[in-house]
Amino acid sequence: MAVTGAVLVLFLITHMIGNLKIFFGAESFNDYAHWLRTLGEPAVPYRTVLTLLEAGLVVAIVLHMWSAVSLARRASAARPVKYQAKKKSHAQGYAARTMRYGGVIIAFYVVWHLLDLTFFVVNPLGGDATPYQRMIADFDPSRWYITVWYVVAVLLVGAHLHHGIWSACQTLGLRTPRTERLLRGLSGTIAAVVTLGFVAVPVSITFGWVS
Repeated sequence: MAVTGAVLVLFLITHMIGNLKIFFGAESFNDYAHWLRTLGEPAVPYRTVLTLLEAGLVVAIVLHMWSAVSLARRASAARPVKYQAKKKSHAQGYAARTMRYGGVIIAFYVVWHLLDLTFFVVNPLGGDATPYQRMIADFDPSRWYITVWYVVAVLLVGAHLHHGIWSACQTLGLRTPRTERLLRGLSGTIAAVVTLGFVAVPVSITFGWVS
């Protein structure tokens, strides 16, 4: 779970950086989208590398969810009788409580996101528009509810990241009394930067700062 989580964190960071190119204008954003689809040309056909990366990402997501279910079942089997006294801990904090349900909501969001900007099924302009035009149309002020839905999903991703990165550091044996404060700060910083980076784009479009 920690390893697949690390793969997903790296994907989110690179995806966020790509999204931020929208602030450099339509040409920069469209060039980036075109570059993604032509990676490896002419050695390999159009979109081959991107398709392989997407397939690997799907595998990582499926393995991550499978690991979560397996660990939950193992924990339940290891302790079939509940504790008589409940003790609050970091693992029972807000982020931990949202991991399970937030993960389900994030999964639904990923499906919608793919239908919107990869397969163009739910995008207002469809597949004939440029990537920049589709993004602008998606978060048009008249579609404010899409922006709200996006922001809520990203906030859940942030909570998921904060708790997940910290847990992964413990799982991988990186936590020590000396590194604990650093790792807590690192997990919070990464979660905050990724959240702000993803939220900045739809909010800027909805408020007319990018058009």
